[in-house]
Amino acid sequence: MTFMVTPTLPQRLAAEFLGTFVLVLGGCGAAVFSAVYLAPNITSGTSLQLGVGFVGVALAFGFAVLTMTYAVGHVSGAHFNPAVTVGAAVAKRFLWRDALPYIAAQVLGGLLAGLAIWGVAKGKPGWTRVGNMAANGFGDHSPSGYSLLAVLVAEAILTAVLVYVVLGVIDSRSPSGFEPIAIGLAYAMVSLVALPISYASVNPARATAVAFFNGDGAPGQLWAFWVAPLAGAAIAGATFHLVTGVDRRDRDISGDLAAADVTVAAGVDPDAPRP
Repeated sequence: MTFMVTPTLPQRLAAEFLGTFVLVLGGCGAAVFSAVYLAPNITSGTSLQLGVGFVGVALAFGFAVLTMTYAVGHVSGAHFNPAVTVGAAVAKRFLWRDALPYIAAQVLGGLLAGLAIWGVAKGKPGWTRVGNMAANGFGDHSPSGYSLLAVLVAEAILTAVLVYVVLGVIDSRSPSGFEPIAIGLAYAMVSLVALPISYASVNPARATAVAFFNGDGAPGQLWAFWVAPLAGAAIAGATFHLVTGVDRRDRDISGDLAAADVTVAAGVDPDAPRP
């Protein structure tokens, strides 16, 4: 006989801490160390561009999320992102009482990764942290000079897309076992779009992780990378039932089963909308 054991809250928070640490280390680390790498060309006397560029950074974010979702998703649900936590809570797929602890663990995990990246990067002679920590920004701090409004719109829309994917793959009707692949590819996709615009946050913990190490204008602009992703996530969580046709917003998720949920008559779909 097999028994399912629900992980304790400290175990789930540790998983979120570790997962967010790896997400920031992989994605932002690739941006800091590998996005642009010039190697000397001995034959021509010039330099070869061997960096991974935006595509490589986007894939690094996606691979980090994919691998850690497989590694600890069964423990915490693999949010690794305050926006995902808020979107899931709005959609009634996650308890609001656990949202703040999850977000705190994500931010702390991200900050530790930011510290690790900064600690390694400053070991290179001549390296400076300002503008070189993959910090998110708008205006003069956007990679391509995009305005505040453009960045807010892009971050909100792309975060909503990401949360739609997450909510979709955890639905009981979704193919089982492929969830991490879909979520990792979604992260890579939205990163490919957002990297030239804002250096791709769609994750307040990721934005916070490097902003203070980067300095300059990044801490002052950090609010935008909390407001826009959380707004997009809330919209996705509130409207996901319109896409699926299954409205679970009336379900009791406090841990006490409603009488109507205990027994389901034969031939009745338990996931069908309630009258």
